[in-house]
Amino acid sequence: MTVFPDIQTAGRRQTAALSIFLVVQTLGTVFFVGDVIGDLRADPLSVHFIFEAVVTSALVLGILFGIFALRRTIELLRAQDQALAVARGALSDVIDRQFQAWALTPAERDVGFLALKGLDVAEIAEMRGAAQGTVRAQLTRIYSKAGVSGRAQFAAFFVEDLLGAAVPEAQAA
Repeated sequence: MTVFPDIQTAGRRQTAALSIFLVVQTLGTVFFVGDVIGDLRADPLSVHFIFEAVVTSALVLGILFGIFALRRTIELLRAQDQALAVARGALSDVIDRQFQAWALTPAERDVGFLALKGLDVAEIAEMRGAAQGTVRAQLTRIYSKAGVSGRAQFAAFFVEDLLGAAVPEAQAA
């Protein structure tokens, strides 16, 4: 289970909400601009006209700020998508190099990748068309070659550097 799709989904929802808000705000602004133009012809010095002109100006500024926020959100989402793609590629390369260093067989590499993705023994066995006992044996060999005692330590091996900086802060609190 990963947090990134949830973040991406939230970002897309925020973009959609901002877009809808801007459309509704623009429709309201068009109405008020028309009303202000009508009031300008009728009585340009009335309190009603001045109030509507100020409100309409605020709506126009709101639209401009909304467009700026929407563009910024879209740019941020693109940057996050790009960074995530780079991180995925980099992590994949790190895993590949480590699997080579541990001299895992091609079958062990496949099982190791699936285990890191969070699949359980039954799911891995079904995907590979192997017996669950075979997968368990492969995982045991992988853990032995990696010098870890189980799945949690195996997965933690690859994120240890990423989490290393957070541990001292957590202990200090």
